[in-house]
Amino acid sequence: MTYVGHRAPALSQSGLPRPAGPAELRDVVAAYVGLTKPRVIELLLLTTVPVMFFAAGGVPDLGLVVATVVGGSLSAGSASALNCVYDRDIDEQMRRTRRRAIPRHIVTPRAALTFGLGLGSLATAILYIWVNPLSAALSVLAECFYLFGYTMLLKRRTTQNIVWGGLAGCFPALIGWTAVTGELAWAPVVLFLVVFFWTPPHTWALALRYREDYAGVDVPMLPAVAPAEVVGRQVVVYSWVMVAASLLLWPVDDTGWVYPIAAAALGAVFLVQAHRMWSRSRGTEDLSVIKPMVLFHASNLYLSLLFVAVALDPLLTR
Repeated sequence: MTYVGHRAPALSQSGLPRPAGPAELRDVVAAYVGLTKPRVIELLLLTTVPVMFFAAGGVPDLGLVVATVVGGSLSAGSASALNCVYDRDIDEQMRRTRRRAIPRHIVTPRAALTFGLGLGSLATAILYIWVNPLSAALSVLAECFYLFGYTMLLKRRTTQNIVWGGLAGCFPALIGWTAVTGELAWAPVVLFLVVFFWTPPHTWALALRYREDYAGVDVPMLPAVAPAEVVGRQVVVYSWVMVAASLLLWPVDDTGWVYPIAAAALGAVFLVQAHRMWSRSRGTEDLSVIKPMVLFHASNLYLSLLFVAVALDPLLTR
């Protein structure tokens, strides 16, 4: 592990104090854990494990679940750490990210790079040996797309960055399915699409809250370059498509009654929140009026409960 020496300058570019000497072990450990973005990992696992229940038509093999969860977590952590290395210049300037390990100079970029590559290699080995080669390949593909497609190519160049870059976050639905069945099918593709269309409303709501950060570092996230009303309208469009995609699982896989009822009810609530944010954004840029974080938190709850329904459906109706 590498951390700063005794002669570091008093302040970093972000204005945060740099450590006066070597960081304590617990701070270094916490910094490395932070590089993996644990909250993102939680969200990805939320779409992996329920799909395993759905694919198994009940409770999947516990050992297989553990191997998939461990491998998937390490893969997601690897992608996040490598993202932190590449984005360290803008992370140091943004309020939301400037307390990450690299901007605070607790972990060096070289150490974070080694850490990220090590996690990725270990994740691939675990998934290949204890799950199956297809799941391992999908994990590698997701990680590469997140790093090269989103982080390096799209993020700083287009307002469509999160639309197409969000594809990486959709792969856990495919990985969960293939972990159990060893092959792809239409059901996980539908769930892949749900996450794909969910990602822009979720991310744009958060980006609206931090739009000045993105504008300050020239990252063309839609809320940083477009009026709030335009963002709200786009959120509504993607929300409608997302709900429509979620309802496709019922005819595609002939689910029981739990999933379609949950999908319809949760979708209705989400659409109400999306339309309300759009309505509040008309004619104003005042975030205290628009309240984008209301939709952001609602989006987290929506996805969580929808995938809980995915897991419960085979347990209660098959």
